[in-house]
Amino acid sequence: MEGGNSPNLQLQQLPLATAAVSVQPHTDSFSYKENLIGALLAIFGHLVTSIALNLQKYSHIRLAGSKDPRAYFKTKTWWCGLFLLVLGELGVFSSYAFAPLSLIVPLSAVSVIASAIIGIIFIKEKWKPKDFLRRYVLSLVGCGLAIVGTYLLITFGPNSHEKMTGENITRHLVSWPFLLYMLVEIVIFCLLLYFYKEKNANYIVVILLLVALLGSMTVVTVKAVAGMIVVSIQGNLQLDYPIFYIMLVCMIATAIFQATFLAQASQLYDSSQIASIGYILSTTAAITAGATFYLDFTGEDVLHICMFALGCLIAFLGVFLITRNRKKSVPFEPYISMDAMPGMQNMHDKGIAVQPDLKASFSYGALENNDNMPEIYTPATLPIVQEQHGSKGVSVPPYRVLEHSKKE
Repeated sequence: MEGGNSPNLQLQQLPLATAAVSVQPHTDSFSYKENLIGALLAIFGHLVTSIALNLQKYSHIRLAGSKDPRAYFKTKTWWCGLFLLVLGELGVFSSYAFAPLSLIVPLSAVSVIASAIIGIIFIKEKWKPKDFLRRYVLSLVGCGLAIVGTYLLITFGPNSHEKMTGENITRHLVSWPFLLYMLVEIVIFCLLLYFYKEKNANYIVVILLLVALLGSMTVVTVKAVAGMIVVSIQGNLQLDYPIFYIMLVCMIATAIFQATFLAQASQLYDSSQIASIGYILSTTAAITAGATFYLDFTGEDVLHICMFALGCLIAFLGVFLITRNRKKSVPFEPYISMDAMPGMQNMHDKGIAVQPDLKASFSYGALENNDNMPEIYTPATLPIVQEQHGSKGVSVPPYRVLEHSKKE
């Protein structure tokens, strides 16, 4: 009996051993395939989003430079840009369902690279020859560094995968690493919000840290929502779990508050500074959130983690160089040229024009609003208030006349 049963036992154990050997390589190759799909979707989404934004910008520029009375939303170019914008955002949204969060978030550097290249070719943004080395070459170096960093991120990115089911997300939500992370983040967010609202600390780092903390929660909820939708499409319905709607509400709320703080930052600081500093802070906060909530780096060796961190640093440097050398916009400020007015030649002293160069200023006219300049160069403001000089009761015209004495 024992001899007759032993071949059967060996035959029964053989397929199990074979299956145990063959499952692990299949799982590894499939996980790398998911990483590649997610990375390609993210790159495609960011590229399409950059093209869409530049199309809409081109629509505004073309209308501003022509006599076309139509509004911008009545042009085909603007609607084409809006369609591509929605398509790009859908691509980025779906990428979170395939690849780890820590891999997808740094790939937003692709949008900065694409905007820099499209801005030169499509919008035809030009720089002066004297600024070639300072702007053009450094921007190309920044693009190269960002591309190298993106390659390192995709090659050495985390390879942790699990199905985004309601049970798994709930288990991650109540885990002690994420609860500790949430406690620290809430304390930091409240402190920053207090200094920003009560102490008027309108520093760019303070505002963008608020955006980054909110953005870290946004990407966590985006991955949960996108993953549960993909699992539902595959046949395992997840939309009946309450955690799905909790994540959906948190995603919308954090995105709205994030856009509010970004709008406030754009009113105070230049867009290039917001792009570079915001990318660095948001990426760092999102990677930290992904490592604590989804445990992205569990099981990764030290070499892969170090190379991934190196890719992030190189991408940070590349984005900084691209945005650091971006040409700043100068608002239009009309003024009356003194040279074109007859009888005003005596307003010049040794060939120096009275009207200074046009620079960024919020004053009326083109005179700079600078407290360090002499009083005679103080710009006129609206409404014009008559200033009294000397004794009381003497009327003074609502403008200033510059008198220059000529040496005989």
